Amino acid sequence: MIKLIGVLIVVLGFIFKVETLFTVLVAGIATGLVAGLDFNSILTVLGESFVANRAVSLFILTLPVIGILERYGLRQRAIYLIQKLQKLTTGGVLSIYMLIRQLAGALSIRMSGHPQFVRPLVNPMAQAASESKYGKVEEEDEEVIKSLAAASENYGNFFGQNLFAGSSGVLLIASTLTEFGYKVSELEIAKASIIMAVVAFLVSAIQNYMYDKKLERKYKK
Repeated sequence: MIKLIGVLIVVLGFIFKVETLFTVLVAGIATGLVAGLDFNSILTVLGESFVANRAVSLFILTLPVIGILERYGLRQRAIYLIQKLQKLTTGGVLSIYMLIRQLAGALSIRMSGHPQFVRPLVNPMAQAASESKYGKVEEEDEEVIKSLAAASENYGNFFGQNLFAGSSGVLLIASTLTEFGYKVSELEIAKASIIMAVVAFLVSAIQNYMYDKKLERKYKK
């Protein structure tokens, strides 16, 4: 059973939200040690895997870049930018947020998701946009706006994360295809993901636009 310690490390890493690549690396080393491999053999396996998946090293380049941006107030400037869009419609606010979310995914910038970003910022901004145009809206519409804000986050995150060639999803796809004999690079996968990202944005933007029209028909007199 101790040979399955790598699985336990991966599970704990996901639970405590430790960096994915670091978690997998520690799990691999631990599994090799309990399996009786010497350290040189483990390093050989890791080295061969690293050469076969060289794009993994991209995350090393992004870390200092993201750190510098955070140091000089990237998040604060993003919040300020969204706050300046209060005159937009509800659908407009949500569509712009989804675009920002996809661009953030393409640049591998984490925006914290629902608890830290959508609930305290995006949803209130969307609610305020509807109230500024139509006054107090019904509770049913408030709930719909909440769901649209959550959907914008989900669409943007899901279809935006694969736009970054060094993301864990792209690396997994590339390594899996390579194992099955398909020669494909991480950059090619990221480029192919652009189509679905654009389609997802258009579908979401149309959905938000149609809801704006629904609010206008319901409340504008």
